[in-house]
Amino acid sequence: MTLTDRHRKILDAVKQDGTLTVRELARLTATSEMTIRRDLEQLAERGMITRYRGGARSLTLRGEEPPFMLRAQDGQETKRRMAAAAAGMLADGEALVLDSGTSCVEVAKLLPGRRLTVMPMSLHSVDVLIGVHGVRLLLPGGEPRPHELALTGPLALASLASLRFDTAIIGCCGLTADGMTAYDLEDAAIKRAVIASAHRVIALADPSKLTRTALAYVAPVSAIDLVITTDDAPEEHTDALTTAGTIVHRV
Repeated sequence: MTLTDRHRKILDAVKQDGTLTVRELARLTATSEMTIRRDLEQLAERGMITRYRGGARSLTLRGEEPPFMLRAQDGQETKRRMAAAAAGMLADGEALVLDSGTSCVEVAKLLPGRRLTVMPMSLHSVDVLIGVHGVRLLLPGGEPRPHELALTGPLALASLASLRFDTAIIGCCGLTADGMTAYDLEDAAIKRAVIASAHRVIALADPSKLTRTALAYVAPVSAIDLVITTDDAPEEHTDALTTAGTIVHRV
C-alpha cells in the first residue's frame, strides 16, 4: 500500500467511525503503530484530522465544513468534469470572478492561455494563475481563512463592490430548492457579493451538494443562472432546482 493509499484509507475510516485508535488503524492498514503515528502527525499538520494521544478524531462530526485538503482529494474526476464544462462556457475577453473552493481551483487550472481577466477569491487559485500567459490577474483584498485561503472580510467585499464581471463561477456547500448555503458566515457574505457583482452566475455542485443544507444562507436558486452537476444527479433534485428558477446542466 502506497503512502497516498494509506492516508486515504485512514481518512475514510476516521470519517466513517469518528474516532479510531492507533492500534485499530495499524490493523486496518496492515502496518506498524509507529508508521501510523507518523501518518497521523502528517495528516493533523495538514488540517485533515484532529490528533489525540493514542488515536485520531474526525473534523466533520459536528456538521462543520470538511478541511480543504480533504475535500481536494474527494471526487477529483467529478470536479474536473464540472470545471471543464464551466471553463468551456467562457468567451475570450470576459471578466471572471472565481469563487473559493476546490472545484473553483480546478477551473483555475484550465484558464492559463485563455484571454481573460480573472479575480480569484482564493489564494489557492491565485497561486495557479499568477504569471500565466493570457490571463490578466486581479487580486482582491481581504483576510485569508486558515487552510482554506479563501479571502474574506471588508477589504474583499469592497473589491467585489467596486467591480462588475461578465461571469461568476461559484462553489457551494449546499444547494437545494430552498437556496444556496455555506458553512461559514463570512464565506456566505463573500458569495452573496460575488453573485451581486456578475452578469451571469454559474454554480458548481456535485450530486452530494443537492441534498445538503449548511448553516449560512447565501441566495435563492433564482439568483443562479446555471448549475453544473453530473449526469448521475437524481432527477428529483435537479427538477426541484429547475422549478426554483435556474437551468441545470449535466456533465
